[in-house]
Amino acid sequence: MSILDLFFIAVGLSMDAFAVSICKGLSVKKAELKHGLITGLYFGGFQAAMPLIGYLLGSSFAGYIEAFDHWIAFGLLGIIGINMIRESREQEEELNASFGVKAMLPMAVATSIDALAIGVSFAFMKVQIGWAVTFIGLITFCLSAAGVKIGNHFGAKYKSKAELFGGIVLIALGVKILAEHLL
Repeated sequence: MSILDLFFIAVGLSMDAFAVSICKGLSVKKAELKHGLITGLYFGGFQAAMPLIGYLLGSSFAGYIEAFDHWIAFGLLGIIGINMIRESREQEEELNASFGVKAMLPMAVATSIDALAIGVSFAFMKVQIGWAVTFIGLITFCLSAAGVKIGNHFGAKYKSKAELFGGIVLIALGVKILAEHLL
């Protein structure tokens, strides 16, 4: 997997966290540096941890399904991408101004579940997982921290566009992986 592929996966995965970060920015009167850092740490940390967990799970049975692992990666990326596109059309978003553990932990887990499935596909593709999870975590940290500030300044205007973009990117990467293995 190239660095460019990994970059697009990281950006695609981080779009859910970015969209939620925009909403967190909407929820506060004035976005402070600590709001961005807290959001970035939660979302970036979970976006890094989940693919690692998925990779470890996937590695335990990757050898058994090597002949059709590209179809699994294509299916997982496609399902995640379609779900993100579907979510981009939802209008209602609950705004909670809290940056405490009770508010942030469930959102961090919810926005990173997709990354667990990506980690499983990383096991099939024999990705260098240490580098991949660090890269995904850093990209998500930066986009999430920026999302708080963007949301505070620009409002909900970009939330659905971010989720739509992320979904399209993940579907395109799934198609690319499938095409590389079939052609």
